[in-house]
Amino acid sequence: MSLKPKLHVVSFAVPYPPDYGGIIDVFYKIKNLSHLGVSIVLHVFQYDGRESDELNKYCEKVIYYPRSRKFSDQLSTLPFIVKSRTDHNLLANLLKDDAPILFEGLHTTCFIDHPALAGRKRYIRMHNIESDYYYHLYKAEKSWTKKLFFYLESLKLARYEKAVLGKANGIFTVSEKDTQQLQSYGNTLFVGAFHSFEKVSSAEGKSNFALYHGKLDVAENNEAALFLVNEVFTKTEYPLLIVGSNPSKELMNAAEKRKNIEVRTGLPTAEIHRLLAEAQMNALPTFQSTGVKLKLLSALYSGRFCLVNEAMVKGTGLAEYCVLAEKPEEWVKEIDRLKNTSFSAQEIEKREKLISGQYSNKINAAKLYAFIFPSS
Repeated sequence: MSLKPKLHVVSFAVPYPPDYGGIIDVFYKIKNLSHLGVSIVLHVFQYDGRESDELNKYCEKVIYYPRSRKFSDQLSTLPFIVKSRTDHNLLANLLKDDAPILFEGLHTTCFIDHPALAGRKRYIRMHNIESDYYYHLYKAEKSWTKKLFFYLESLKLARYEKAVLGKANGIFTVSEKDTQQLQSYGNTLFVGAFHSFEKVSSAEGKSNFALYHGKLDVAENNEAALFLVNEVFTKTEYPLLIVGSNPSKELMNAAEKRKNIEVRTGLPTAEIHRLLAEAQMNALPTFQSTGVKLKLLSALYSGRFCLVNEAMVKGTGLAEYCVLAEKPEEWVKEIDRLKNTSFSAQEIEKREKLISGQYSNKINAAKLYAFIFPSS
């Protein structure tokens, strides 16, 4: 009887509950690789000391490491997201066998070029081009102290990317755009983002509001929400519901001036999913076309119309499932059209292609398996 193939996965945060961005990708990747028979040793950096029994269902072993929060880490020549996840216990645990290693994001790659790992198969999952992502955060941020941090981090990340990406035996990207940008570093494979959806559950018919959801304390999401409030929904009476955590005072003040706009915070995940499915349209602008936005996949799998700009879908292959608008007047025009349009069975059938295509968890897990364990 053959032994299970073994894989070390190094995660930048605890991937349960899977309630935001890259963590969703990490959790459902682990789950689907486990279903293929991979024995996973999961290494996890913690923010707050929390652990998760749920991860034990899919992993042979889960090892936790504290993430450093020292101010001096920000003064390092290494990017803060990397320096704060440098723990020599991680290296010691990786050296206990010779199994391949999957580093989740640049965040976890502090030891990727360590001489002791020179003979190992090492792979990086790129959730974004991080230098681009942090540069866009710098442009979107209002606070000067945060702007300075994001700007310096983007410079450090640009240098770091050039230094370490070529050390990997494979780079797994989340969009075709990222694949093209990184292919000069060697073996680059587009593997669509993993997610929680097994089927399209979108409902036919109509409702009477638009929804924007996201972590509102992230500068990118705050910028998108302010665009909807100040540039779009001031020019229509159609209701907009904004759902997310820690909205800025600027956003709350802007929303309070409009009778058709409401901001709700502190909602449980199940309630957010209910609203996402119930909305007539999910309005999802973004001003940085990095990676793939998991909120868009959520809306496509379980919501009705998705109204987005080109930056939201660039390089993702998802444009054909969305309604696109750029200028505020184009957004208003599409809102006025979609509010009277019933979401049809034909639209749902079209989205079923997502299940069997590049955003199928099973297909993408199989792609990873074949790449990492070619002789199995």
